[in-house]
Amino acid sequence: MEAEHDEMSMQMGELSLLPTVRAADADTLLVANGTSCRHQIRDGAARESQHLAQVLQRALR
Repeated sequence: MEAEHDEMSMQMGELSLLPTVRAADADTLLVANGTSCRHQIRDGAARESQHLAQVLQRALR
């Protein structure tokens, strides 16, 4: 999440994560537990992801 690591983070994301997220259907639930992972998905694929705890909370309602 530090600015000096942003380029490397995006390069690593392009190896597998970001192309997979972009290829997923728009209604696919994206789960990422790490804050930096969720930011990487938002910044690199323009999609929102949720923490597992949020998914579980929603399922318990």
